[in-house]
Amino acid sequence: MKKFKIFLLSLLLIPINALAYSDYIIPGGETLGIEINSDGIMVIGFYQINGKYNKGDPNIKAGDYITAINGTPVNTVDELTAAIEDNISDGFVEVTYNRNGKAKTSELELIKDDGIYKTGLYVKDSITGIGTLSYIDPETKVFGALGHEIIESNTNALVEIRSGIIFRNFIIGIDKSASGIPGSKNAKFYYDTIYGSITKNTNVGIYGIYDSQLPDKKLYEVAEPSEVKTGEATIYTVLDGEEINTYSINITSIDETASIKNISFAITDDELLSKTGGVVQGMSGSPIIQDDKIIGAVTHVVIDNPTTGYGIFITTMLEEGEK
Repeated sequence: MKKFKIFLLSLLLIPINALAYSDYIIPGGETLGIEINSDGIMVIGFYQINGKYNKGDPNIKAGDYITAINGTPVNTVDELTAAIEDNISDGFVEVTYNRNGKAKTSELELIKDDGIYKTGLYVKDSITGIGTLSYIDPETKVFGALGHEIIESNTNALVEIRSGIIFRNFIIGIDKSASGIPGSKNAKFYYDTIYGSITKNTNVGIYGIYDSQLPDKKLYEVAEPSEVKTGEATIYTVLDGEEINTYSINITSIDETASIKNISFAITDDELLSKTGGVVQGMSGSPIIQDDKIIGAVTHVVIDNPTTGYGIFITTMLEEGEK
């Protein structure tokens, strides 16, 4: 019995690594098309009907997610429209919605205007945009991109995700950044070439499984935050077509206590500055390489000085991707 107890104790003392990301990963740099479908239909605002707003009783708010009409589940705007048409009773419907993770109900009056019943709600069920792939774990095929959340622009709230995809993207031009005006990459979308499925939208990036064939690239060792230092580094990103190029930056400061803005940097590459004016929208997620290791990803631009920006530690992204 004593031997048995000692054996059990020894098992309990063995350290367990709950996070299983690889020590060497595939760097990103590719610009991605991104489409996410919300978990419920997002209420993004209201419009007036006959001179008044219609917000239900009790009030439905912008940022709520509609999940059912009179008990009929809905996931898309088309399903919402069909459910309302099928369930109109005396000009009212019962709306089930989520607010901050809690289910609520509201009775919504449908107002007839020019013979058409209207809700007074502006809604959407998906968001499409572009961003940059940060990494792929070659062992698990988990990918991470952006380094920050996708938000709904009208409500400025993180989008609760039901499903999503990343797909082929071709850069056709750049709107340059200037002081106070962030620029952007302009792209052509190829929805028929899907690279992977998105499963999470978090404040440190989007994550999912890379379903396509893995890119044939050199693997980079993952740097721990303590290894990151001020000085020269490079970023991988696309400015034209689908060609990934490297551009020089100077890391000016490091903050290991921050949740997202760990790395402050200035762009020093003349070619990048001449083409973009600095950090532009669509560059978020571009991997940062230093001393032949992947250390982080670009996340934010400094609006007043777009030649400077912030990055997140790659270990933060890898840990989130494995959760």
